[in-house]
Amino acid sequence: MELGLTFDKLLLIGVVAMLIIGPERLPKAAESFSKFVRRAGEYLRDTKSKMRDELGPEIDEVDWRKLDPRQYDPRRIIRDALFEEPDFSEAPAPKPAATSNPFATDPIEPVRPKFTRSTFSRATPPPFDAEAT
Repeated sequence: MELGLTFDKLLLIGVVAMLIIGPERLPKAAESFSKFVRRAGEYLRDTKSKMRDELGPEIDEVDWRKLDPRQYDPRRIIRDALFEEPDFSEAPAPKPAATSNPFATDPIEPVRPKFTRSTFSRATPPPFDAEAT
């Protein structure tokens, strides 16, 4: 997992930390930072081992890259959904089975108008809804 930290950036962070903390307190700050990193590593290792114990050996067979939410681009998903042409030429849904009620009437199927995509330009802008803004 890359955090975007390069050697140049780490060096700059170190120089700024040295200027802010000062040379007399820098060794103690470096020691406490190394303890923090060591404890974080131990915590991660303990968490991994607990997950393996609780979930069993199947946890190693899971392809975690496939479940990574960063691979999905919401802009692409929305763009594909917006430009996808709906198919209204399908057969209507089947009518529900007859009920035991003798007074029930057949439901009336709604008539769907033909779908047409509107094109907007400067001469014909899209409708404006003052209440929505």
